[in-house]
Amino acid sequence: MSEQKIVEKIKELYNAKNEFLPLHVPVFIGNEKKYLEETIDSTFVSSVGAFVNRFEEMMASITGAKYAIALVNGTAALHMALILSGVNENDEVLSQPLTFVATANAISYEKAIPHFIDVDEDTMGMSPKALLTRLEEIAEVKDGECFNKITGNRIAACVPMHTFGLPLRIDEIKAICDDFHIPVIEDAAESLGSYYKGKHTGTFGLLGTFSFNGNKTVTCGGGGAIITNDEELAKKAKHLTTTAKIPHKWEYIHDEIGYNYRMPNLNAALACAQLEQLPKYIENKRETAQVYKEFFGQIDDINFISEIDEASANYWLNAIRFNKEKDKIDFLEYSNNNGVMTRCIWRLMNKLDMFVNCPKGNLEIAESLEKTIVNITSSVRL
Repeated sequence: MSEQKIVEKIKELYNAKNEFLPLHVPVFIGNEKKYLEETIDSTFVSSVGAFVNRFEEMMASITGAKYAIALVNGTAALHMALILSGVNENDEVLSQPLTFVATANAISYEKAIPHFIDVDEDTMGMSPKALLTRLEEIAEVKDGECFNKITGNRIAACVPMHTFGLPLRIDEIKAICDDFHIPVIEDAAESLGSYYKGKHTGTFGLLGTFSFNGNKTVTCGGGGAIITNDEELAKKAKHLTTTAKIPHKWEYIHDEIGYNYRMPNLNAALACAQLEQLPKYIENKRETAQVYKEFFGQIDDINFISEIDEASANYWLNAIRFNKEKDKIDFLEYSNNNGVMTRCIWRLMNKLDMFVNCPKGNLEIAESLEKTIVNITSSVRL
């Protein structure tokens, strides 16, 4: 394996000579400045404004969901989705150990307990087989709800995550959870523009959540969204994320504990301009992934992670897998020392101090992936 050969290919692909190549940078080639100026001129720069409404309409149209709610970031979206699905203190929420920490953090905000399920090798997302094995081992359904026989806790939700924008086998996850009476919340933070079996990620579960952080395919600096087909949940989401204020021309009355989670109009203006470019960005990123796939197909001991059958991925972050952990470490050191930013996958959630005692199934695949996966340059190419 030649680290130099890979770095040279990445620099060639991005037409980079001496400049440093970040992992993923935002691209602003549309109406971003125009819409920001319109927002400033309108004076509506906070969470009420025309672009917030437009953003929600665009998200519903893009994903095919009936309703979209604009929030301040993806973590807030996850937190609110857990509240809406009825997660309470000491409930267990099934998730995967291989994810960004926001997934497990949001569960903890409700004083609930992450319960980690292994992932599949090819999607790096929650494994239906591992989920079913674990539930058959520890779960029982009583009065229409699922409980952990070992801990006695209610299993209140399941939060699978579409890793790096690669759709997981979400239909199988949903079917298993339906059998065990467990609501599904899709962490689709990284998968805007990704589809599985013709449906957009985030639309299989009761709720789906997205992120528009600065390193995402489409960004507005911060920003998040919830999508759902449930009208009552959509109304509840807007109400709770607007500090639970009862609409009134001048009075301030709040009818329950609320959250200041709504996306500001300034961010929404940027997001709308970015969403207009989404088809172009996705096409570009899929072309980049194909180049990588063909290139790494000629290199022994490295596997480029591709979408599974019936999936269409946005390839937010491209990932390669080494056969040996040492080769991974050598490549990370060489590439970052030679002008190309690469990174290893996240430390598994069950290994972090705050989650080390959480319940978990056999995590063999996630542990193997943690040792061997590297993310490489994935920006839209201009």
